[in-house]
Amino acid sequence: MIGKERGIPIFILILEAILRRLPKFHVKYPLIVEELERRWAGFRGEEALDFYLRSLLDDEYIIFHDLNFPDDEYNCQIDTLLLTSRFALILEIKNMTGKLTFDTENEQFFQNKDGIEKGFSDPIAQAERHQKFVQQLLAKHNMPPVPVDYLVVISNSNALLAFKGNNHKVIKRVCKSHSMLKRIPLYEQKYGNVKLTPKDLRKLSKLLVKLNTPPTKYILQNYGIKKSDLKFGVHCPTCDYLPLSRKKLKWYCPSCQSFSNNAHVYTLLDYFLLFDLKITNQLFREFAQITSPDASGRMLRSVNLKYSRANKGRYYFANSKQLENLTKKYRSPRRKS
Repeated sequence: MIGKERGIPIFILILEAILRRLPKFHVKYPLIVEELERRWAGFRGEEALDFYLRSLLDDEYIIFHDLNFPDDEYNCQIDTLLLTSRFALILEIKNMTGKLTFDTENEQFFQNKDGIEKGFSDPIAQAERHQKFVQQLLAKHNMPPVPVDYLVVISNSNALLAFKGNNHKVIKRVCKSHSMLKRIPLYEQKYGNVKLTPKDLRKLSKLLVKLNTPPTKYILQNYGIKKSDLKFGVHCPTCDYLPLSRKKLKWYCPSCQSFSNNAHVYTLLDYFLLFDLKITNQLFREFAQITSPDASGRMLRSVNLKYSRANKGRYYFANSKQLENLTKKYRSPRRKS
């Protein structure tokens, strides 16, 4: 069964929001574009893996996609997590082509494509960090000590795998998509004892979804982008131009000459993605460049967000599930670089 559905990863949505509001001449702009393209490629690889994962839906597996957990000043992002009564399996998915070399002697990972060699973060080390994090998370919340393991899956069928060194453990934990289902029974044999009751599984599934937290602020901080670097105002849902003007109670875009009734909701979504999952009328006015407190208040209330009871300084809140629903309904078109 599906514990958390696959959607466009929140990391991609945040990067798109940054590009909508970061001037093209900013020194970090090309880095964000490169990261966004890499994330889209990764997402397409994860989608391709669904063809194989669907065979697990009728079995004992609960499948969680794109889990994000705060880890001090960092973000722990897990592509896919398989949960059973006997073990949890982290799938670290890479959609890369060319010759991919896992150098176990020097703990390096690099790609040779068209004669050009480039190094990347070691997916084995990354999966091990995620493994340790999930183990600590389970212990922190007093869950039974279910074993947590990992598998690195290369989803691009054209990739060639190479291993430098003699680390059998690494070789066993790396595979192509088509052989993933052959690897999973090895974990089933390794972890044969039931650790989680049906009640434990339900409790843990709810916990993982509850703790899933969008990495708001993290990406800006990671790239050293300040709030003052970004452009404020309501952006056009059609072409991303900003700022829009208000004409006849509608938002007007001078770039594509379109009108919108709810462009402010797209802008509110940008705020949630970039800064915080709570906002006041004043903060929304400043970000959307709206002059009237009454008008901005009506716009905030139209989204049906939860809010604090105080009138002055009232906070409006969006949780992870609401943010997910808003992105499905109001996601702006992907920016073309």
